[in-house]
Amino acid sequence: MQQPDAPAPSDAPSPGVAPTSSGAPAWTEHVVWWHVYPLGFVGADTTGADRSPAPRLLDLVPWLDHLVALGANGLALGPVFASSTHGYDTIDWMHVDPRLGGDDDLVTLIDAAHEKGVRVMLDGVFNHVGPEFPPLVEARADPSSPAAALFRRDGSGDLATFEGHGGLIALDHSSPEVARLVTDVMTHWSDRGADAWRLDAAYSVPTSFWATVLPAVRERHPDVWVVGEVLHGDYAAIVREAGLDAVTQYELWQGVWHALQSVNLHELAWALTRHDEFLDAFVPLTFVGNHDVTRIASQVDDERHHAHATVLLFTLGGVPSVYYGDELGLRAVKEERIGGDDAVRPAFPRWSGDDVVSLVPDADPVALALHQQMIGLRRRHPWLHTARSRTVSVTNESLVLELRPGAGGDAGAGGGAGDVALVVALSLGDEPLRVADPVPGEFLAGRDAGLDGDELVVGTHGWAVVARR
Repeated sequence: MQQPDAPAPSDAPSPGVAPTSSGAPAWTEHVVWWHVYPLGFVGADTTGADRSPAPRLLDLVPWLDHLVALGANGLALGPVFASSTHGYDTIDWMHVDPRLGGDDDLVTLIDAAHEKGVRVMLDGVFNHVGPEFPPLVEARADPSSPAAALFRRDGSGDLATFEGHGGLIALDHSSPEVARLVTDVMTHWSDRGADAWRLDAAYSVPTSFWATVLPAVRERHPDVWVVGEVLHGDYAAIVREAGLDAVTQYELWQGVWHALQSVNLHELAWALTRHDEFLDAFVPLTFVGNHDVTRIASQVDDERHHAHATVLLFTLGGVPSVYYGDELGLRAVKEERIGGDDAVRPAFPRWSGDDVVSLVPDADPVALALHQQMIGLRRRHPWLHTARSRTVSVTNESLVLELRPGAGGDAGAGGGAGDVALVVALSLGDEPLRVADPVPGEFLAGRDAGLDGDELVVGTHGWAVVARR
C-alpha cells in the first residue's frame, strides 16, 4: 500500500482559541504529542554523580524536524526544572536544570517549536520535592520556621514521603502558600510560552488543590491545556472536581497491551466500554507507551501484533501521545530497581539531518512508516478525537469496531456526524477474518487485508481500517 505523505502540523499557537464541547482548548482536537524524557534523551547523568552544566536542551531543537515528519504537532517534555537526580526530585521550579542548560534555552526550544506550529507541554512535579529543595532544607534545620508549613506530616509527625520514597518529600496541599507557589510556577512558564501542563502524580493531590490553582492560571492563560497523571479511579469525577481538561488513560493502555499479549480481545472490548463513558465527560490523553512503563514492543511478545496497538492509538477517541522511540519500534523493559527506568529513557544521538532510521540504533522503518500512515489517517478524519466505538464482533482472537463521531463531533466536509463511520478490524489468530456487516466501503489502511466484493477480508494476524459504506 502506498505510504501517504506525513501531515503538516497545525497552525502556530495563538491566544483566545475557543474551547471544545468538553471545555478544553480547541487546539487539542488536532494535537498529537511526541513525548520526550529530556534528561535521558540528551544523555545527562541522572544519578546525581555528574551535574555538570551544559546547554543540552538545545539538542532537541533540530529533532523538531523528526517530530514534524512523524506528523505530530506537540512536544511533551518530561521534567526540565532543576533537580537532584532523575528530574522528579525538584530543587527549583523556576529554573531549568543546569544539566539541560539555562532558562533561556527552554524558551529557545519553545520558540523554535512554535515557529513550526508545534505546541509544548511541561511536566509539573507539584506533589513532592527533592531533599535539596531550599525550603525543605530550611524546614529540616529549623522545624519552627515558616518553611516547615509547606510540607505534610505523617501520623508519627515525620515528614511525609511520596509512596515511601525517602528522597521525595510530600508537599502540604492544604497550605495556601503551596497553592500560591504552584500557581506562580505555572503562570511563570506559561508566560514564557508553555501551552500545556502534565501534572505529575496528580492522583496523590487533593482535587480541591487543583480547583484552587487552575482557575488562577487560566485567568491569565485561558488557552492552556492541563492533564493530570491518574492511574485508576473515577476519571470523570477527578476531572470535574479538579478542573482538569484530561487525565492519562491508563485503563485503556492496560486494556490494549494486555489484550494483545494474552490474545484476549474481550478484555479490550470491555476497556472500550469504559473509554466511551469517559469520552462523554472529557477527552483523555491516550498512549501505548511512556517514560514509566515497559515499551509496547517488549510488552507484546508476538511482533505481528505490535502494529495493532498503533492502529488503536490513532483510531480511538482521545488525545494521542507517542513516546520517543516507540515510533521506531524500540524495545526496553522497565525494572523495579534503582536505575530500572534507564532502559526506557534512552539517550538519542544528536540530530544530523540523516534518515532517522539509520541514525537511531535498532530503529524499525516499518514501525515509523506505520505511525506516519496512521497519523495521516487521523488528520484526514479529525472527528476521531471524540470518536465513540461500537463492538460489532469480538472473540479472543478478533475484534471488529465501528467508530463514529461523538456527540458534537464534526465529520467535516461531506456530511454530518451520522454520515461517516470507520471500521477497524483486528486479527490475532491463524484464520482469516471476514467482515460483511458493516458493509465495507473504501479501504483506507491495513496489513494482509483487502476487499472481496462486499466483504472485508483480514488475513491471519492482520488488521484493516475501512470507511463504512
